[in-house]
Amino acid sequence: MSALANQEFQHIPVLLPECLEYLNLKPQQTFVDATLGGAGHSFEVAQRIGRGGTLIGIDQDDVALAAAGRKLGSLPDEVRPQLELVRNNFGNMDEALLSVEVPGVDAFLFDIGVSSVQIDTPSRGFSFKEDGPLDMRMDPGKNTLTAAEVVNTYNAADLTRIIRAYSDEKWASRIADFIVRAREKAPLETSAQLVDVIKAAIPASARRAGGHPAKRTFQALRIEVNGELDVLKRGLEAAIRWANPGGRICVISYHSLEDRIVKDMFQSFANRCTCPPDLPVCMCGKKPILKVITRKPVTPTAEEIARNPRARSAKLRVAEKL
Repeated sequence: MSALANQEFQHIPVLLPECLEYLNLKPQQTFVDATLGGAGHSFEVAQRIGRGGTLIGIDQDDVALAAAGRKLGSLPDEVRPQLELVRNNFGNMDEALLSVEVPGVDAFLFDIGVSSVQIDTPSRGFSFKEDGPLDMRMDPGKNTLTAAEVVNTYNAADLTRIIRAYSDEKWASRIADFIVRAREKAPLETSAQLVDVIKAAIPASARRAGGHPAKRTFQALRIEVNGELDVLKRGLEAAIRWANPGGRICVISYHSLEDRIVKDMFQSFANRCTCPPDLPVCMCGKKPILKVITRKPVTPTAEEIARNPRARSAKLRVAEKL
């Protein structure tokens, strides 16, 4: 593993004490880490379910799986649960769990952030700070759509739509127009080229506030390339099906669109009755499947944000299977 990957996978797990509390795991239970990464959360969970428990870690990044395997494998035999590390995307949760033949799951954790090792590896094309090919695919082996294809083939209206919807970028229309104009001269092939176009599109006065001017557009492209919102919906629906009664589903999101999907899905499975509100008794027979545990999202403390700035926008929501 490269020095970069080794360094980056020593990341601090976000909202760790809160996750451990809300997961509510007992010895010998089954836990799924849907976004295994460097196993920061799973390392602590493993010691709680212990020998006789089962820890299933899902990740589509080979480097992450290898690093997580070493970390979890370092636990002493007497406390290490059965480990099932699966190379897949959590949007394919059914496929991943069928492959390890578990009857049900006692707790799920989704940490819906892009790992530092992906963002900071220039060849992956996620970073607006390092030059690299405009790729942005989480799983290049299965996904053919790249960021380069999006910026060079989508029309101005579609570019405006995804940049505005997926990033709240108020200059979305202007950025889209500048991209279309720039690619008429030559295709945009690198992150540095795209950053230059975005900087030119955003007025100087607006560039001086709110962080890097390309941050929001790069986020929108990443979400589009990887179909992240649809993946999240599929993963959550599968987790709800696989959860045992009393099982917890914990989701950490970092973007308002993701948080809204989690909130709405939890509420829809907790409030399934479709009867008119004035009916004194439910007649539709649609019983709740979930109980929402966190009415408002749990957010990091000031101390955690000081230790780990990337936790700043994190929101944790939790539901329990009835």
